Amino acid sequence: MITMILQQTLIITTFVMGMMMVIEYINVQTRGMWSEKLEKSPFTQIFLGSVMGIIPGCLGTYTMVSLYVHRVVMFPALIATLIATTGDEAFLMFSTIPATTLKLNAILFVIALITGVLTHIFVKNKYIGLKSEGALPLHHQNESCNRYHPALIVENLRQLSFTRALLIAGVLTILITLLSGFVDGSHHLNTLMGTNEIDSHIHDHAHDHTHDHGGEADWIRITMILLLGAILYIVLTAKEHFLQEHLWQHIIKKHFIKIFLWTFAVILGIYFANQYINLQGWISSNLYLVLLIALLIGIIPESGPHYIFVILFAQGVLPLSILLASSIVQDGHGSLPLLAESGKGFIAAKIINIAVGAIAGIMGIWFGF
Repeated sequence: MITMILQQTLIITTFVMGMMMVIEYINVQTRGMWSEKLEKSPFTQIFLGSVMGIIPGCLGTYTMVSLYVHRVVMFPALIATLIATTGDEAFLMFSTIPATTLKLNAILFVIALITGVLTHIFVKNKYIGLKSEGALPLHHQNESCNRYHPALIVENLRQLSFTRALLIAGVLTILITLLSGFVDGSHHLNTLMGTNEIDSHIHDHAHDHTHDHGGEADWIRITMILLLGAILYIVLTAKEHFLQEHLWQHIIKKHFIKIFLWTFAVILGIYFANQYINLQGWISSNLYLVLLIALLIGIIPESGPHYIFVILFAQGVLPLSILLASSIVQDGHGSLPLLAESGKGFIAAKIINIAVGAIAGIMGIWFGF
């Protein structure tokens, strides 16, 4: 059990740290032009957040959380992302209820845009829970940060520093693990996607809606390989200043331990809670009670509990309004890095998401959909 939780934590942390590295690399390569333009356009941020949110899986959400932590995008864009995303549950929905999922994503996209704009108008603090020094560090006058070329690989390997050797070894170890199939296929889904005993219980009762997770695990594996390939290229071609100051000092030393420990603690806590709580047993025929349960379960920063509502909807037990409310509030694993970096930001985002989810759910029940 501990091994599985550690593997899952490592996968999530690698996703987040990898996106931070790629974002920092692009920012320095472009001399900050892309981030400066994005920072000046709140509505572009909100639109981008809505688009990234509806991308199946958590990578789009991880990216926007990383941009928020670095103050490239503001809180309204983060809200739009968290409302639009359904995390890894999107794969289950596309495989069991594809037509409904397309309609649901369109609704989520519109709600995300509207909520993002309203948040921008009414919420004065655009960086809730962040420190002022969190911006991406860009040394405009320091050319040692800029202009990388593949030809630098040979030079960097000849003058191999301990930091570069450590990063290369770490990336290659994870890559070999993925390529060898050690972390692959549906039998590792519990590790990669947070599936637990609850999910197994649900799928045992899903009948014709039983879902094969192999495709989801393969997608995660492929995404990880591509991301690690990009990180390896950055580590091999980066100049020593960028490697030491940006990747090691700013990202790894500052964020890795915090994100890893928070993620591990939350997943471990959820695992033990699931030993004593049967979430499916909470489901009632009273729609408003089910709506309240869906909103509360959506607070859990993990992929898995939301499966309950997907399966029950697919079986015709629940209306679309409950599935919509649950989708608005839950973020999969996407909000875990936010919880690690800013507990205040996480709470503020959840309060807004719950309010929006409750409004959408109540209106849906009223209008009978």
